[in-house]
Amino acid sequence: MSLYYEAAAILANPDKTGGSLVSRIYKKKDLKSSPGQVFALVAEASKWSLVLKDVIEKCRLLAEERKLTPILALLLTHDLLLAKNGVAAPATHVLKLAVTRHKARLGAEFTKARIRYGHATLAAFREAVNNGELDTEEDATQKAVRHPRWVRVNALKTTLEQQLSTTFAGFKEAKTLSEVLLAPRASKMYFRDPNIPNLLALPSKIELGRSSAYTSGQIIFQDKASCFPAYLLDLSQDDGDVIDGCAAPGNKTTHLAAIVSSQSNSRQNQRVIAFERDKVRTGTLQKMVKLASADKVVSVKGSSDFIAAKPGSDEFANVGAILLDPSCSGTGIVGRDDALKMHLPIPQAGADHAQKTSKNKKRKRGDETDTASEPAAVLDLDLDDSTPEETLMDGKLSERLTALSKFQLHILNHAMRFDAARKITYSTCSIHFEENEGVVFQALASTVARERGWKILKRERQVEGLKKWNVRGVWEEDKLSCVVDEETKKEVLQSCIRCDKGTEEGTMGFFVAALVRDDVPTSNGSTEVAVSKDDEWKGFSEDEAVQEMASTTTSVENDTKERKKKRRKEHK
Repeated sequence: MSLYYEAAAILANPDKTGGSLVSRIYKKKDLKSSPGQVFALVAEASKWSLVLKDVIEKCRLLAEERKLTPILALLLTHDLLLAKNGVAAPATHVLKLAVTRHKARLGAEFTKARIRYGHATLAAFREAVNNGELDTEEDATQKAVRHPRWVRVNALKTTLEQQLSTTFAGFKEAKTLSEVLLAPRASKMYFRDPNIPNLLALPSKIELGRSSAYTSGQIIFQDKASCFPAYLLDLSQDDGDVIDGCAAPGNKTTHLAAIVSSQSNSRQNQRVIAFERDKVRTGTLQKMVKLASADKVVSVKGSSDFIAAKPGSDEFANVGAILLDPSCSGTGIVGRDDALKMHLPIPQAGADHAQKTSKNKKRKRGDETDTASEPAAVLDLDLDDSTPEETLMDGKLSERLTALSKFQLHILNHAMRFDAARKITYSTCSIHFEENEGVVFQALASTVARERGWKILKRERQVEGLKKWNVRGVWEEDKLSCVVDEETKKEVLQSCIRCDKGTEEGTMGFFVAALVRDDVPTSNGSTEVAVSKDDEWKGFSEDEAVQEMASTTTSVENDTKERKKKRRKEHK
């Protein structure tokens, strides 16, 4: 019976553990049930939750069975009515008795629901549910701006054609992205992206999380916009080593590795050097790199801060390209359409069930679920951790953007100091000018950019797939501290690439720009360029907050308290 208690505890999530449903299940080291069993139960129950919620409420199950929480009631009712072997528990177990004694009424209400939905048989009803046909219908406008399930085929392990003939065998090829967006969310359909090689768009609720292609690292869930930075670098075998300055969880890192490995006659020692300053996120990065078979190409510098790397060091003498995707406000992140939604039954008035359990009575052994922490009526359960890659911060927006943009400018200026570097991509999943074009304009005006010859990569020189991307930079003069002439403004804005969320392009909000220098000066033995007072990094007032947000999942609330304590101490 631990299966139901364990699944309910993971869903209730009283400790507010971060991460996706899958990661939360597999991080639980004390599970008595197998992680696969727990996931299967939750995934199947969520599909039927809209129907079962209504069935449970009409039978007043929670009013009559005080031991059942909304989550337990849903999980048990699902197995009672729909699982092949029924409720997985001994016949005399208290929870099994709590639901089986209402089997006749629950079954009758379920039959009424099937007929109400227009299905003559259980098999037809089951097929409709598996195809996502019970989802609330949207109008055409809402469908057109759905967020698709973007899948990058990992060229380190397989090819696009191999995947089309195996994982996606039987899928129909769509001629346009809009066909995918407008189709039922579980339709077997794909669209080959015209901008990024080896990228497919699929309806958002296609079940791939347990496919062998996903679990073996042959396919990777990665938003289309997130693929832009690595592709925009337009790497060749002449570019030497590549640095990913803010690497975890590893989508962009493995994308870089795939591109490096695909170069014809590529040198065997060409590497991707991946920096990650946080220990926990380093573990995630290493697992991702290994799963994608990128470990022969990628050198993970775990618990290492890119900002602390010495640009003139012999270790980085062959670094010709750098990818920077630093911590940002995350305002471009979209809600996941492919998340599992679990609709929970609402206890009727007078059915306080758990809450009215006497505080003076000891909880019986086995009654592990703490119903006081019961979650909201609808649970959104992300299936993987691929998006978002940033962590939102609290506080006033203007203060956050100021602190973040200072850090972002600093890390970009630092990248421009690497002796052999001649290509940099800078990106964020933010919609704000301050973090995007504002940082680029300031970086181009910096002393290091002027002395080392860094320029914006013009649109006409960008890789073909991104040259034709039409959404370009925006201008907000009142938010820029440096002076920019009209010609430079037009050139830079046309060279910056933006993605908007909630559009027919199916992307999240994103920004990327590339900086290049054609002539790399011969090193004179110095490891640093002179830094003007304007460019000198003095830190930001909330240094710990911004840098920790880049790499940890520490509670924002606790972080804010620590910053206030520090400021009080400094004031004293």
